[in-house]
Amino acid sequence: MNLLVKSLVGAVMVLLIGLLSRTRNYYIAGLLPLFPTFALMAHYIVGSERGTADLRTTILFGMWAVVPYLAYLVSLYWLVARMRLVPALGSALLVWCLVAGLLVVAWNRR
Repeated sequence: MNLLVKSLVGAVMVLLIGLLSRTRNYYIAGLLPLFPTFALMAHYIVGSERGTADLRTTILFGMWAVVPYLAYLVSLYWLVARMRLVPALGSALLVWCLVAGLLVVAWNRR
C-alpha cells in the first residue's frame, strides 16, 4: 500500500507539471519538481528508522544536493540555445551525473 501511495503522488506531480506547462504561467512547471515530495518521504523514513543524528546528516547532504541540480539548470540554459532539445537535455543530464558523482565522492572523503 505504501508503494502505491508513493506511485500516486509521483503520478499527480507529473500530471500537474503537464497541466501547468500548458497555462499562461507555464514557468511554474519548473517549480514543481522542487516540491519536497520525495524529500518528505526520505526524511520521515530516515528520522523514524535511524534517529535524529542521521536525519540531520541526510538533511545536510540534501542541502548540498542542490549543487548538481543547479549545474543541470545552468548547463541546460546554455545548451538549449546551441543544440536541439533532446541532445541538450541529455548533455545537461550528464552534467548532473558528473557533479552528483563528485558530490558523493567529496562527501565520502569528509
